[in-house]
Amino acid sequence: MHHPLSVPVSRRHTLAALGAGTAGIALAGPAAALQDAPGSGAQLLLDSVADNLLAHSPEGATSLGIDTGARAAMRGKLADRSAAGVAALADTLKADVARVRAFDKAGLDHQARTSLAVVESAYDVALAGFALPYGDVAVGGWRNTPYVVIQNVGAYLDIPKFLDSDHPVKTSADAEAYLARLGAFPGVLDGETERMKAAAAQGLIAPAFLIDKAVGQMEASLADAKAGGSMVESLNRRAAAAELNGDWGARAAKIVQGPVAAALERQLAEMKAQRPKATMDAGLWARPGGDEWYAWGLRASTTTRMTPDEIHEMGRQELAELHGRMDPILKKLGYTQGSVGDRMNALARDPRYKFPDNDAGRAEILAYIQTWLGKIRAELPRAFRTLVKGNVEVKRLPLAEEPGAPAAYGGAGSIDGSIPGRFWINLRTTELHSKYSLPDLTMHEAIPGHAWQGEYAHSMPLIRTMLAFNAYSEGWALYAEQLADELGLYDDFEVGRLGYLQSLAFRACRLVVDTGLHAKRWTREQGVRFFVEENGSNPLEVASEVDRYCSWAGQACGYKVGHSEIVRQRGLAQAALGARYDLRDFNDVVLKGGNVPLDVLALNVAEYVAGAKG
Repeated sequence: MHHPLSVPVSRRHTLAALGAGTAGIALAGPAAALQDAPGSGAQLLLDSVADNLLAHSPEGATSLGIDTGARAAMRGKLADRSAAGVAALADTLKADVARVRAFDKAGLDHQARTSLAVVESAYDVALAGFALPYGDVAVGGWRNTPYVVIQNVGAYLDIPKFLDSDHPVKTSADAEAYLARLGAFPGVLDGETERMKAAAAQGLIAPAFLIDKAVGQMEASLADAKAGGSMVESLNRRAAAAELNGDWGARAAKIVQGPVAAALERQLAEMKAQRPKATMDAGLWARPGGDEWYAWGLRASTTTRMTPDEIHEMGRQELAELHGRMDPILKKLGYTQGSVGDRMNALARDPRYKFPDNDAGRAEILAYIQTWLGKIRAELPRAFRTLVKGNVEVKRLPLAEEPGAPAAYGGAGSIDGSIPGRFWINLRTTELHSKYSLPDLTMHEAIPGHAWQGEYAHSMPLIRTMLAFNAYSEGWALYAEQLADELGLYDDFEVGRLGYLQSLAFRACRLVVDTGLHAKRWTREQGVRFFVEENGSNPLEVASEVDRYCSWAGQACGYKVGHSEIVRQRGLAQAALGARYDLRDFNDVVLKGGNVPLDVLALNVAEYVAGAKG
């Protein structure tokens, strides 16, 4: 996936998640001043829209490596997650989407038209989200949620991870900025806590099982803070490595053990106070205004207006088709009895494909991933005309995050390449991974999936690097898995092809389960059982998967909807172009058009087809 943010560091995409932000300075001039020359005017408008959005996400500026020069002050700030911060962000979007609409688009080139359409689409969807009575909206990002703080959402998770992985500590100024951010952290937590209280006053309480998970994680975060823990250690270790003089550790410990711990304590107390009012109902159907919220969540995630019923049916149909492809491979491997799900469950227990569940096994997993990265790199020139570097590092998730996190996620690095793309892997137990599923996971998260795709965005206007669409990002990553198979990576490792097909089937299951939970009144147990029985999924992994759908309502539907549409567009291009069709050209069009809603993707492909026909 994505892919572990409604503010800054995105799991999926560095900035994909500009969440509630600081009031920020509007850097834009009047729209009239931007209207001069068609090209440059559009560029000025896009730049000013980017600056205005960036002002709400200082962490985003750091993650992209652009918190320098005129933006240097952002390195010591955090986004404002309070109700006032959210309102200020919504006001910025409202003003800027009006400027984009009013801009005269006559005579603009394809890229400028596309970029303006992308801003309009992302901002429209976000504003519809901000108009809802509760929840957290990711502007041009994927982590939309009705719950401001829960097991996989909230500053208590985001900020320590961001400070450790993205905030640089190379100079004394960096270290001072780190301390300034620690100083801002309690206010960020309190802003969220106030929004939790406001939502609860409207009757919005998260499912009891999610609250229990969040409470456990928050208690661990609090204990860590009280001990001075990871946030102090990260600064100390890196300041020492950079040979920076100063009592960094002592100064950090004072903030973390004092105000930060106190704010965590307040947030935890509010979470615990909500627990007696919680029910075990998993879906949004059971919450006030839930049907309306879910319809918006699906729109945000799929960039379509598909209904829950349509998505549910699509999932069941695609699952049946994929199981039809898996059946003969399973038979060839000697698994002949029972449903595809039963046989995949049996395959998962096969010791030949397991890693030892210890530190040696963890090291073996990391080495195995590198082997497969080498294999795909060798084939990339056959699939792409324009090759980027594929700057990616594989990292274990922080221990505190592992219990609530998915099996893996990834994203692109900074624009200047100083922060590499990351493939974060959850190694709390090696049982989460198998030798037949890891190659496919590597293609999805790293190359030619998320990290690879994100590098193409770096050459676009800044606003395009900042705005991402779940259906495109995740659809591309699934299509990247398909490319690995089409490039022959599993021709002599057929069990790896089974891993790939199971991954697609897993995403088809998501369509069924997400809509089942939120629109068809399924229980959490029904959701888990569907995965295990229908797809032979790992029950350990699926329990936290289903919990994730409960909190990120609709997000899981973007993957397969996006993948199916990219494949459909490729089929249209092949049919239209015949002998003139070239896979490398099609892939370049999809990547170089940037991260777009699916309707804009269709326009980009149509324009390519028309041009290639001559």
